Amino acid sequence: MKHLLYIGNKLAHTGANPTGIDTLGLLLEGEGYRLTYASGFKHPLWRLLHMMFRTAFVRKVDFVLIDTYSTTNFWYAYWVSQLCRLRKLKYVPILHGGNLPKRWQTHPKSCQRIFYKAYCNVSPSAYLKEIFAKKGCPNLVVIPNPIEIQQYNFKERSTIQPKLLWVRAFAEIYNPLMAIRVLAQLVQDYPEASLCMVGPDKDGSLEKAKALAKNLKVNVRFTGQLSKKEWVRLASEYDFFLNTTHFDNLPVSVIEAMSLGLAVISTRVGGIPFLIEDNQEGILVGDNELEAMGKAIQFLLKNPSKHLEITKKARNKADLFQWELLKEKWAVIFNSSV
Repeated sequence: MKHLLYIGNKLAHTGANPTGIDTLGLLLEGEGYRLTYASGFKHPLWRLLHMMFRTAFVRKVDFVLIDTYSTTNFWYAYWVSQLCRLRKLKYVPILHGGNLPKRWQTHPKSCQRIFYKAYCNVSPSAYLKEIFAKKGCPNLVVIPNPIEIQQYNFKERSTIQPKLLWVRAFAEIYNPLMAIRVLAQLVQDYPEASLCMVGPDKDGSLEKAKALAKNLKVNVRFTGQLSKKEWVRLASEYDFFLNTTHFDNLPVSVIEAMSLGLAVISTRVGGIPFLIEDNQEGILVGDNELEAMGKAIQFLLKNPSKHLEITKKARNKADLFQWELLKEKWAVIFNSSV
């Protein structure tokens, strides 16, 4: 039985959205791997110290998996990776940060110390693999973020309504205010249009979103954090999924929306074009292009057959991310003798 130490922000118990450590970790446990985790501490300093403690004293571990982000949490990955090097532990950064290319610009030496010395680097998207390959980064493997496809029932919508769903943490990088402004634009032609926004607050953006909705006098429902089952059930009441982020990698929420039959309208940033073919599996618009996103919604409202065509193709794409098709890729890494 392989023993894996998984380093990441295991904070779902605090009300945060589940991350890779919460989802992939459980799936690996289900395949018979032994998992040790760090960390579930909410305070950043205690979380870092716990990560370092576990890495320093874990015994008989085969691999260290490190969820690697592009914001402040990048430094968790940096210090843990350097400790792994000191202890001669095989470590595998999992590249979640959609803005990691910027880290290569601002901290190239630190990136080299993490990624050049890794056992291998796992990218959920071809987007980051392409960027990292251009930096000369070795041992790159693409393994998409997995979903358990059986948990997502595709709904074929017979009628299409201007009912919009947004699911993400409320943070400036995900641009939640754009969704509200798109709704305000849409109600000029569709007064019945509504928006539901699901997710916890991360940096004060939730209060800004509520204030903007009140100021624009639009129908926005804020649910706060929901469990996976709760938001999947909620999705059946909506017809469109808005992804308004400024940068991204391969967001699981978008793959889930594709699997549920929601028409995805997303900004064309980061790894999104590697996931969605424009006008085939969704519609892509420029970053913060409110008018274009509104027009895309109106186009599908007026062309329900296109809505159905897009959502069916999107479901077929989402099927490629099911765990049963991806678990062998992890097994290849863990069983390699390199």
